[in-house]
Amino acid sequence: MSELKTVQTGLHPLPQPAPKLVDNVANLFSLKGKVASITGSSTGIGYILAEAFSQAGADVCIWYNSHPSEDKAEALAKKYGTKCKAYKCPINDPDMVEATFAQQVKDFGRIDICIVNAGVPWTAGPMIDAPGHKDWHKVIDLDFNGAYYCAKAIGKIFRDQHRNSKDKTAKGSLIFTASMSGHIVNVPQMQACYNAAKAGVIHFAKSLAIEWVEFARVNSISPGYIATEISDFIDKETKGKWWSLIPMGREGQPKELIGAYMYLSSDASTYTTGTDIIVDGGYNLS
Repeated sequence: MSELKTVQTGLHPLPQPAPKLVDNVANLFSLKGKVASITGSSTGIGYILAEAFSQAGADVCIWYNSHPSEDKAEALAKKYGTKCKAYKCPINDPDMVEATFAQQVKDFGRIDICIVNAGVPWTAGPMIDAPGHKDWHKVIDLDFNGAYYCAKAIGKIFRDQHRNSKDKTAKGSLIFTASMSGHIVNVPQMQACYNAAKAGVIHFAKSLAIEWVEFARVNSISPGYIATEISDFIDKETKGKWWSLIPMGREGQPKELIGAYMYLSSDASTYTTGTDIIVDGGYNLS
């Protein structure tokens, strides 16, 4: 048989080396020894993930803006025997985002996992009836531009870590919290801006998965209606209409998202990039 020749594609020489994975499935999903940076993790889905990742052995960087979280970080570190610190940073400020990531690398030595989770809902109703452009810019600036600012900063860190690592199969994992609203149009509430922003995040993640394939995996998760503080402004009648459209007949619990994030953060997903995992109780199927 002829010797296998290295060929060149537009991305890198072929074939690429595969990572050496452990045999034990529990260790495959373990985050022990990894550092996770989670934006929007003072409350809601983000905090649930911060605690879950601490339980799985990861050191965690909590991000907050309006909800100080130093006490929460201290409590997680004490309870699970990991390192956890809180950082105040508005993710729509690119200079502060870059400085915050830099400080986290200084404090923790590296970052292996980044979950871009912070965001806000659209609450202004039909787009053309919203007063001025303030509401539009707020959602786009936080939910879409904020994702870009975080990605640009963490991407440089992942690339540098890969270049400086002896193990060229080790890659960073960037996960965006998108939304089922990036796939469908919600009813009865009108939220064109939010839907567009989340659709952009999903395609942004897929695009970066190709751009960064050498040094990082990039994926997104699209939750459906989840019972967190972000939807507290919704009246019960509207939520009743939601439930009638969800095949499972209810909103999800934040803890029901943990498995998807754990998978994409762990070595169980080393061959997964550019995907979007929908966790919506079947909404997209109906």
